[in-house]
Amino acid sequence: MLLSSYERMIARRYLLPGRGEAFIALVAGISLIAVMLGVAALVIVMSVMNGFRAELFDKIVGLNGHAVVQGYNGVLRDWRQVLDDARQTPGVTSATPLIEQPLFATLEGRSDFVLVRGMQVPDILGNPTIRDNVKAGALTSLVPNSGTVAIGSRLAESLGASVGSDISIINPQGPATPFGTALRMVSYRVGAIVEVGVYDYDKAFVIMPMEDAQTLLMLGDGVNMVEINTVDADRVERILAPLADKVGARGRLVDWRQLNSQLFEALAVDRIVTFTVLSIIILVAVFNILSSLIMLVRAKTRDIAILRTMGASRASLLRIFMTVGTTVGALGVGAGLVLGFVFLHFRQSVVGFIGLVTGQNIWDPTVRFLTTLPSKVDPVEITAISIVALLLAFLATLYPALKAANTDPVQVLRYD
Repeated sequence: MLLSSYERMIARRYLLPGRGEAFIALVAGISLIAVMLGVAALVIVMSVMNGFRAELFDKIVGLNGHAVVQGYNGVLRDWRQVLDDARQTPGVTSATPLIEQPLFATLEGRSDFVLVRGMQVPDILGNPTIRDNVKAGALTSLVPNSGTVAIGSRLAESLGASVGSDISIINPQGPATPFGTALRMVSYRVGAIVEVGVYDYDKAFVIMPMEDAQTLLMLGDGVNMVEINTVDADRVERILAPLADKVGARGRLVDWRQLNSQLFEALAVDRIVTFTVLSIIILVAVFNILSSLIMLVRAKTRDIAILRTMGASRASLLRIFMTVGTTVGALGVGAGLVLGFVFLHFRQSVVGFIGLVTGQNIWDPTVRFLTTLPSKVDPVEITAISIVALLLAFLATLYPALKAANTDPVQVLRYD
């Protein structure tokens, strides 16, 4: 919107009302602050939710792959053929055999449920989610048939275990005896402690060489599943369609959407609802802009009439008041973006401070899966928030600006 020099001068004066118009200035200031808080709230919440989804996706998919071929009755005997078929499928980047079984672990009177995960040693060392999150010990200590395992950090706290401790893992499906099925208890030494950042995994994981897991679970040469990664997780169903036809008789192909459908669908719905609800804050701020402009037009009715008699056109007045309202909205959007980015940068400190003041653990990993508050800024989403806020601010200026432009100078100045 191009303004002439006198239009810019008048718009600047109306943006900074005089002494007798302090209330109008107050309402305009409140409008700016309201837009700032609304934009900041949207930026913060949407970025945190994006970060939450991205962190969950990276960690969960990093541990479970984009898809798995599960054996019927929990055992995949012909897993080497499945492995070859998967690796030969176009778009597949890796395929690894995997054993997972919920069991029970004890240490010096303490006990807890665990999730035993058996992997080939090269796959353990090559998995960045595990390899890059070792808190104590070394993964190189995990050698087949050595009786050494890695456990999650929360499980270590629960059992009171440290590197070098001996934990006992109990398999209730032990060998058959004349008196029934006997429990199978095997002792393992803790060689490493890992913390992947997902509470449920850190609380339960026991990672061991695949050969040790086969012995513990009496699987022989079998595994539970083959884990598969592809070039694009969002196209996993299309990429693995040929493989699904090949393994149909030997196992069931399940992708990450099916494995975690409830969690990610809930996050998607939550994002939409949150965006809609928080947008109401910006809408309320826009109504403040509308009310402040209406008050400004009423206060400046005589000035508007004089400008009209001096030759100011209706279009000129329209541009002036639209500029005033849009400028307030733009300043609020800019300040909101700055406030949002500052909050996101110091988000963990803010969470700690609030927890310190309230005495509450407001980021409990047992409830929120992740151990820290995540954040991921989406430039497209930030641009959309800014455009929506600016558009609403612009629309709010139309009625007051049209009211000012349609002022009849004869009626206003008749009795002056």
